[in-house]
Amino acid sequence: MADETAEPVRRVRADAQRSRDALREAAKEVFASSGVDAPVREIAERAGVGLGTVYRNFPQRSDLVAAVFQHEIDQCAAAATELAAAHPPVEALRLWLDRYIEFMATKRGLAAALHSGDPAFAPLPAYFDRHLRPALSTLLDDAARAGLVRRDVDPYDLLRAVANLCLPAEEEPDHTRRMVALLVDGLRYGVTPE
Repeated sequence: MADETAEPVRRVRADAQRSRDALREAAKEVFASSGVDAPVREIAERAGVGLGTVYRNFPQRSDLVAAVFQHEIDQCAAAATELAAAHPPVEALRLWLDRYIEFMATKRGLAAALHSGDPAFAPLPAYFDRHLRPALSTLLDDAARAGLVRRDVDPYDLLRAVANLCLPAEEEPDHTRRMVALLVDGLRYGVTPE
């Protein structure tokens, strides 16, 4: 028997989904270059849609900011599975941390809005944790099982460490990548052979 209280699954037309995707990508680019207070018209123009399409899909600016942030989290988390399937464990871990650095650059563009106290952003820290911690945990577990990194690395600690290394990235982006590479090398210290 079907649950009569459940909301019906709403199918999105392909063209409507393309518009949402284009808006999200355009907003990410505009937010990165001009901040989250950039004119909505600029986002619409970059996406190749009208203002009505923006407001139909994202009635409030905070809806668009949250959508960009969640999409970036989803993309970063999905990359863990793809990289694990295509690369040896430590290489997959290193490549994923590079992807995470890119995500942190997007987050930096959204930081002011995310910390504004707007209730639309309240669920985002938990969303981040539910998606990125397990993604990194899987990569760490694979590398630890292969005897290539320590077994006692906490995924949350590593996410925070890399995020902290990303703070000066605006002045010198390559610096962050070099420091994360050193951090990954450090994960090998104290590995005990089985």
